[in-house]
Amino acid sequence: MDRDRDDRDEGRRRRTAERAAAALWNGDRASQGLGMRIEASGPGGATVSMRVRPDMVNGHGICHGGLVFALADSAFAFACNSYGDNTVAAGAAIEFLRPAREGDVLTAVAAERWRAGRAGIYEIEVRNQQGELVALFRGRSHQIAGRLIDD
Repeated sequence: MDRDRDDRDEGRRRRTAERAAAALWNGDRASQGLGMRIEASGPGGATVSMRVRPDMVNGHGICHGGLVFALADSAFAFACNSYGDNTVAAGAAIEFLRPAREGDVLTAVAAERWRAGRAGIYEIEVRNQQGELVALFRGRSHQIAGRLIDD
């Protein structure tokens, strides 16, 4: 009996996360304009990908760090909004570990590490198509007034 209830609760949380991601995506012209795609979303987590286009390469011939940050930040946003509450970034930091190049497909996987009250901590790994770690991002979220979706 408890297992059935747990399965129903997990299904409800997953549907909430998917609806929240769709609602957030609908207004997210920045992520859309950069060619990002939501690969997966769930309670406290999200996976977002982006191909490095020629217009994303800097003077060193590598992907501009701000665009790697933008990808990680978008995954962070979908993860911390996955409960349906309006949630924004309160702070973030990134460590660049290896360059990304034109044509690379970068995937950012966000995972909730801690959440209490109106705050949360999320860690995001950005990897290339070979699975090599490109960047590590850590974001701190803050819940603001209102809901992203209706229950």
